[in-house]
Amino acid sequence: MIIGIQGIRIRRAAAVTVTSGAMLATVALSAAPAQAVTAPTIAAKGGYVMNNANGKTLYTKAADTKRSTGSTTKIMTAKVVLAQPNLNLNAKVKIQMAYSDYIVKNNASSARLIVGDKVTVRQLLYGLMLPSGCDAAYALADKFGTGTTRAARVKSFIGKMNTTAKNLGLKNTHFDSFDGIGNGANYSTPRDLTKLTRSALKSSTFRTIVKTKSYTAKTITKTGSTRTMAAWKNTNTLLGSYTGTIGVKTGSGPEAKYCLVFAATRNGKTVIGTVLASTSSTQRATDAKKLMNYGFAKLG
Repeated sequence: MIIGIQGIRIRRAAAVTVTSGAMLATVALSAAPAQAVTAPTIAAKGGYVMNNANGKTLYTKAADTKRSTGSTTKIMTAKVVLAQPNLNLNAKVKIQMAYSDYIVKNNASSARLIVGDKVTVRQLLYGLMLPSGCDAAYALADKFGTGTTRAARVKSFIGKMNTTAKNLGLKNTHFDSFDGIGNGANYSTPRDLTKLTRSALKSSTFRTIVKTKSYTAKTITKTGSTRTMAAWKNTNTLLGSYTGTIGVKTGSGPEAKYCLVFAATRNGKTVIGTVLASTSSTQRATDAKKLMNYGFAKLG
């Protein structure tokens, strides 16, 4: 069959049209935005997640509402200690009866430190962050505050906590205790606690401690012998249940309910966040997992 020149031209034009259309369709598909990630629903009254790399917000829920923080306060306690000039982590601190009495009076979480034992600053930091020992917090505040009396030293240490908060630009944060057992004016927000934690994680010592699941301290007794303490278990259950978790700290209390400051790294990307006033210890972990999944999905 003979096809005229005009017919050939028409077929070529049609082919060009089809090819161009296919190319346009491909470009349109590649340019289409990724499917939006749906923000999760959490039980906690407040929540916040940020990208550690640049501090960019990834999620907010009442992120600037002031709330009681429970033992997440101890993140600041640790930060203040680790920021001390010429810090000697192997310096020994003698455990006083006042620390034990404080635990009993307040029915507080404890590292079960023994009165008269000498414990290193490093060990106290583990006792502070893993079992959430309020006795360890008291010992650190007494050690690193200034003054001629224990009360003065504790007041001085809490002052350092508030100065640090101000220097970090935490405008909705105030501390009136060294451990989270507040006296009416101990509060922060999900955003502020996350900012604090981002700063604290710059310390290699802090990072090492908060990702540790279990730690056994060997202390020196009154007689100079070595005491092997019962292992301190980290109260942060994310360390064993969420891949990539690198910390950070739990908190709870009658007013604070259930709190959790969390951080995880996956594929070279780190998200940090906070949930405040969740409904149970199990739920705060569930809330945190939802927020980390969301954060990583947002980062792609």
